Amino acid sequence: MQNRSQAREGLSIQTVEETMKDLSPFPADRFDCIIHPVSNCFVDDVRPVWSEAFRVLGRGGTLLSGFNNPDVYLFDPETMGSTGKLEVGNRLPRSDMDRWDEGQKRAKAEQGVPMEFSHTLELLIGGQMDAGFMLAVLYEDNDLPGENVLINECMRPYVAARALKAAR
Repeated sequence: MQNRSQAREGLSIQTVEETMKDLSPFPADRFDCIIHPVSNCFVDDVRPVWSEAFRVLGRGGTLLSGFNNPDVYLFDPETMGSTGKLEVGNRLPRSDMDRWDEGQKRAKAEQGVPMEFSHTLELLIGGQMDAGFMLAVLYEDNDLPGENVLINECMRPYVAARALKAAR
């Protein structure tokens, strides 16, 4: 059933729930533009994300991606919240899989808290190029909301990129 905005704009929207690491429900060259918001932090390996995006994007298409600056993960949010200071407390790349014990993982899952994984710039940007994309634009933003606003004073915590699939 279409909502009013869809009907007004003449849009047909289909929602498909899949993992970003496996877009096999979609044929190659299916899309003109992929908007990939800050979500790489929820997958352990970002390389399949870029490969799948490249596969389903048509020739001349655009990938708009956003991701956390990997350096954000140097700081422990719990320490920031309790001390109000940025203290380096993590090695990079890091994973909640490594820093939480089994009890913490279960408790976080019951609370609906997702596990996060940091990735290197080599995988976040270089991985797009390894998949076949050409990087066209790179942008940094410093509008990290919530408890991590202290980071905004010291660095730009978000990165956005526009990458192109060459029209051959």
